[in-house]
Amino acid sequence: MPLSTQVVWLFVLAIPISSVAWTITHEEVFREPREFCVRCSRDCRRLWQRKFFYLFTCEYCFSHYVAAFFLVLTRFKLLYLDWRGYIIALFALVWIANFYMTLFGAFRVDLKVGRFEAKKIEHEVKEKTQAAENNIHRPAA
Repeated sequence: MPLSTQVVWLFVLAIPISSVAWTITHEEVFREPREFCVRCSRDCRRLWQRKFFYLFTCEYCFSHYVAAFFLVLTRFKLLYLDWRGYIIALFALVWIANFYMTLFGAFRVDLKVGRFEAKKIEHEVKEKTQAAENNIHRPAA
């Protein structure tokens, strides 16, 4: 496969990897299992158990396993045609996927700030409208 095609594959494969890793480690749909893993990563007695459960709470850590799964699924190799291509592809995919997740995280923060500001303005307008209506409906003294 030509290097240009490999680079395209690298950037395209990193999209579903980042999506899966982010969804499992951040989104509401996996909140209960994630909270269980957080508790176990704090409270388990054995070090290996704490580290195992931590993997499901950290998008960077978890993205390694998701990338490995996608490498098995797609047999994508980067630069070399043998096992070295898998190793390079794994770490390159993790790096690009985490770059995507960083961008997405920053975008989500901006969206949340925008929603918060919009709700704040909406609340202020509602209060002013109610105050104005109360002044209109009061009998003059």
